[in-house]
Amino acid sequence: MKKHIVNEATGISYTLVGDYYIPNITLPEPDKRPIGMWGRKRLAYLKDHRPALYNRLVLRCKLHNHLADVNEQATERLDRLIEQMAKAEGVNERLKIKDQMLWVARMNNIRNRAAEVVRKELISV
Repeated sequence: MKKHIVNEATGISYTLVGDYYIPNITLPEPDKRPIGMWGRKRLAYLKDHRPALYNRLVLRCKLHNHLADVNEQATERLDRLIEQMAKAEGVNERLKIKDQMLWVARMNNIRNRAAEVVRKELISV
């Protein structure tokens, strides 16, 4: 039979295993949100360029939450930028009907430029 005690000062409970008291420490419930492409890019950036911040997030069990937040923000920002750039450059449904290949080329160009803006603003900071 295992013996459980609680330290009144810290509120941490311990279990007697053999001759040693082992603290009953559990990790918080993991965040269920996906980290997605932008979260993975942010993770790689943190590991390569900001190891102190990466370690702090890992040790405080906040890395997954941070990556999921960055993914959501980056996705929303990318969608908004693409919509704004397409409107400003006149890339619309009329162009799509008139010249589909030109529409695809211009939308790809807009998407690439918007992705670069998002990468600079949210990933590499």
